[in-house]
Amino acid sequence: MDAEVIKRSLQSSGLRCTAPRYAMMAFLTDHKGHPTAAEIFKAVNRVDPRSSRATTYNNLRDLVKAGLVREVAVEGRAGRFDLEGMRHHHFVCDRCGNVEDVDWYDVPQPASHSLGKRVVRECQLIFRGLCAKCAQRAPR
Repeated sequence: MDAEVIKRSLQSSGLRCTAPRYAMMAFLTDHKGHPTAAEIFKAVNRVDPRSSRATTYNNLRDLVKAGLVREVAVEGRAGRFDLEGMRHHHFVCDRCGNVEDVDWYDVPQPASHSLGKRVVRECQLIFRGLCAKCAQRAPR
């Protein structure tokens, strides 16, 4: 994602293109993993040392709310973030906590009677187990 695309995506989502937001989007574009808020703060702070932790957390909340960034909640660990580009599911390693992308496939919708009056916006799957590295080290 180049600079103009980042600026347009922020603006079309109703967010001002501030230096910290731009830096966060640029970092997430270049980062192949799923960084934590603390890792994003460190990266943004290298670009703009005036940026605070509160600014980072507030901007992450705004980016998630605007649908530009997705938070992957991992129980007992820090949340992880990635761009809301291509749809995908996630795999979380129980041992090292690594979060990996898994190809998207549609999940069948439950019968309407089981949802009651709820309106489902989306469904994401999180697979759990041991990643390839941890599985190699696991005792047999």
